[in-house]
Amino acid sequence: MKVFTESSKLSEALKQRKGTCGFVPTMGALHEGHLSLVDRCRKECDTVVVSVFVNPTQFNDPNDLKNYPRTAEADIALLEKAGADFAFMPSVEEIYPEKDTRVFDFGLLDKVMEGPSRPGHFNGVAQVVSRLFDIVGCDIAYFGEKDFQQIAIIREMVRQLNYPIQIVPCPIVRNPDGLALSSRNLLLTPEHRKAAPLIYQTLSEEVNLHRAFPVEETKRRVIERINANPLLHVEYFSIVNADTLQDINDWSEAENVRGCIVVHAGAVRLIDNIAM
Repeated sequence: MKVFTESSKLSEALKQRKGTCGFVPTMGALHEGHLSLVDRCRKECDTVVVSVFVNPTQFNDPNDLKNYPRTAEADIALLEKAGADFAFMPSVEEIYPEKDTRVFDFGLLDKVMEGPSRPGHFNGVAQVVSRLFDIVGCDIAYFGEKDFQQIAIIREMVRQLNYPIQIVPCPIVRNPDGLALSSRNLLLTPEHRKAAPLIYQTLSEEVNLHRAFPVEETKRRVIERINANPLLHVEYFSIVNADTLQDINDWSEAENVRGCIVVHAGAVRLIDNIAM
């Protein structure tokens, strides 16, 4: 595996490639969830590129950016073992030689769920992913479904900018106790880590009831059960049309329905979702 910090040198190396180029953008602190994306990319593409870059423009909280885990050496070792061909680990100045002032219009996609609580977040995501797409010039890009709203945003960005890139969503990878793998899990205290599996346990049990209750009652049941644990607090739980991300009021309104949740476990904000 070759490691690059300069986009020009990566682009030059990629000119020598043949066949399909697959790309996995990450913010590092890699875990099995990221590696599952790399593994799928390896199986489906001739060339595998993985970026490791903590993007400042998608953080609306300076402390969140400061505290985001960074494990560069461990990331390189994991990517080499996973079979990546190229790792791209640029500086902020490399990605943004000038301030990126672009403002994207995503319609209603960024007005719900994460949008109101993280102003500017998805615009920052679109900025960095489009920059990375321009540098890598990939054919296919792989993203984890844990960040379900993000995938919808990226697909819309690809449509608007007319990129000839296939966006492939990949299933959430979970710990044996059900907690979705996330780099932020490293920040959990032992007590909060022990409590956190209640999130997916509650979502799964509601799904197994096969929509036995109306939408609003299902939302109430999930929120009340998780909030009953004093170590956890639900910021929001939305039941949405999986294509438009807009809230539904009745199960009959959409064939594909997703339950999307954010729970605070102490100082750590945990995101999860489930097909309903």
